[in-house]
This record gives sequence, structure tokens and C-alpha cells, in this order.
Amino acid sequence: MKAKINNLEFDLSKPIDISIPLTNSDENPIAWYLEKPIMEPVVFGDWIGKVSEGSSTNFNNIYFNPHGHGTHTECLGHITREFYSINQCLKQFFFLAKLISVQPESVGTDFVISKQQIENALNGNFPEAIIIRTLPNTSDKLSKKYSKTNPPYLSEEAAVFIREAGIQHLLIDLPSVDREEDGAKLLAHKAFWNVKNTNDLNEDARINSTITELIFVPNDIQDGNYLLNLQIGSFENDASPSKPVLYSNL
Repeated sequence: MKAKINNLEFDLSKPIDISIPLTNSDENPIAWYLEKPIMEPVVFGDWIGKVSEGSSTNFNNIYFNPHGHGTHTECLGHITREFYSINQCLKQFFFLAKLISVQPESVGTDFVISKQQIENALNGNFPEAIIIRTLPNTSDKLSKKYSKTNPPYLSEEAAVFIREAGIQHLLIDLPSVDREEDGAKLLAHKAFWNVKNTNDLNEDARINSTITELIFVPNDIQDGNYLLNLQIGSFENDASPSKPVLYSNL
């Protein structure tokens, strides 16, 4: 099966899932000082919602945090006083995207993705969505415990550049586009969404733009142009667990 968009043809028969599955094991990635997710059967007295325990069905409760437990997509409601829902902000789900690989630069005790790196990687090609794979790209991202590790992040200038380039959706394989501990400044989030005041949202804030964090792009996926299907759960919340899927350009 193929799809043709803007004279570009994509192979829909070979999806590339760049999400990280949510599990209740120690292999689950974790950020923001949380414990691992909980998935456990419902218990009513002697009845346990598990077929191996005699029930007719498996019937689990799941407790998790979308921001800290895996791949998730968030809207500007993540940083605003007024409530905004990802389910209301994201109404289209297919986008032309470009995957780039970037090695964050050492800045003092931090590692930072700079504007120049983004600009060089895009090379004048400004898609609807940008997917940033950080280097080195190792499989430990699938289970990494990020809390108190000061992971790499995006500079404010890089986020401004992405916004001014008209890119609507930003995907990255880090727990946040901002520094883990930044004194609640959230400079990259604010710059990308063009939020000047979180208590009184400006009219030109980018309500329909999204940030997706904690993705994983395997090394055998080449940098370049893709069709992105950005799938979310129907959560009326600032963020939802998500399943971004890429399709290669033929």
C-alpha cells in the first residue's frame, strides 16, 4: 500500500514504530523521580481479574504518568494555567517529517542541542514535523532511569529557530526539551509554543503544535524525509501516551 503527498510517495506497508512500550517491569524508562508503572488485576473480594487465577478475563488497572513513563505527546497545556487538552489541540495526525541525528554539544556541565546544529541538519528543508535522534544512540534509552542524571536538552535559541521555521511538531528521544532542573524556566517549551505568559496566554501562542518526548529511533533508520502518523490516546489531559509511526519515502 502506498500514499502520495506533495509528489512524495510513501510505503504504508512498512511502518516504523518509534515509540517505547509501557511496561510494569524494571525495563521501563523512567524520568522525573517516579517509580515504575503499575499494572495489576482488579480484585473484588475473592475474585481476581486474571485468567490464570480462575477468572474468565484479564482485567487490569494501570497506573502511570505520561510524562515520566514513556513516549508521550504534549500540548501547551503542559505549562499554562488555563487548561488545554492534547485531545483537543491535536486534530490532524499525518505530517511530513524529517529525521535528523544530532550529537549534543558540551556546555559547562551540560550537553545541549544548539540552533546551529538544527539549522545545519535541516539544510533549508522545513517540514511540518522534526524528529531529533540524539547521538550516541544506544539501546539503553529503552530502559534508562533519567532522574537526577541531567540529560541533554534543547537550547532556547534552537526552539525559537524551530518555531520560526514553521515546524509544528517536535519529536525527541529525551525526557524533556528542557534541562532537568532549570528553576522552572522551561525556556525551550515556552519558545517552541510561543508562550510569553503562562498565566495569561497570548493570542499568537501555538495551540495546535505538539512536543513528543521519549521516542526511540533505531540506528538502522536513516536520516531523511518520512511520513509521520502521530497517534495519541483520547485523554482530556495536557499529555497522552503516544505512538508515533514513520513511513519511508520511496
